[in-house]
Amino acid sequence: MLRWSLRPLRQVANDLGRVERGEQNELPDRYPRELSPLTSSINDVISNEREQRTRYRNTLGDLAHSLKTPLAVIRGQLDQTGDGDDTRVTIAEQVQRMDDLVAYQLARAAASGHATFSAPIEIEKHAEAIVTGLEKVYAARGILCEFEIDAQARFYGETGDLLELLGNLLENAFKWAKGRVVLQVVRLNPIGTRRPGLDICVDDDGPGIPDDKVETVLKRGVRGDERVQGHGIGLAIVQDIIKSYRGHLSVERSPELGGTRFHVRFEATR
Repeated sequence: MLRWSLRPLRQVANDLGRVERGEQNELPDRYPRELSPLTSSINDVISNEREQRTRYRNTLGDLAHSLKTPLAVIRGQLDQTGDGDDTRVTIAEQVQRMDDLVAYQLARAAASGHATFSAPIEIEKHAEAIVTGLEKVYAARGILCEFEIDAQARFYGETGDLLELLGNLLENAFKWAKGRVVLQVVRLNPIGTRRPGLDICVDDDGPGIPDDKVETVLKRGVRGDERVQGHGIGLAIVQDIIKSYRGHLSVERSPELGGTRFHVRFEATR
């Protein structure tokens, strides 16, 4: 009798697990009427969470447009003044600094972070699109990027966060690599977990980062070499995204290529 009585609750738990894994969008309407208020409330929570994230992203997009336009106008006016004007140089530097800070803070705020009900996103096709663009940018250096991606690996979150994460790590590897970059993605699915985790490694055959410089390089606005183009905020954005998804980032020496390995780990959900 007890087993029979609790059977609908076990069904709710199983269906809720499918929603967390992205296999269905909401709890179905097939439970006893005593459980209907509970399942309806859960569906409302799921719907409200998704709608809130959508509104948040739209608001950030409007904010980005509002801030970028005045900065572009100021920069345009500065371009019409004389190059030798010290005041112009100072204002131009501050405008560029403001532009970089706006870009950083918007990217940081746009990271949606961990969400209980997120659809799984295939990784390989997005990685291929990013690498295709990077290979064009760095075509003169002839860098080869290799994939070792688990076909079952999925990212549970927002597509924009995945693109920002992979884009910054791969671009950093392309900047420093001599000729090879390797992207490894492994699905983590220990027994007894509701949602699989993810292990991402980006290796390059560049000079590597000394152990005593790792903490410095990961700071916002700091670049490993001032001669390499970039604002130095990419890795800080990566850290913010990883932290928002309760993940972990480590910087190591690549065992295969000898350069740098950026290792990102998202644990499975129990």
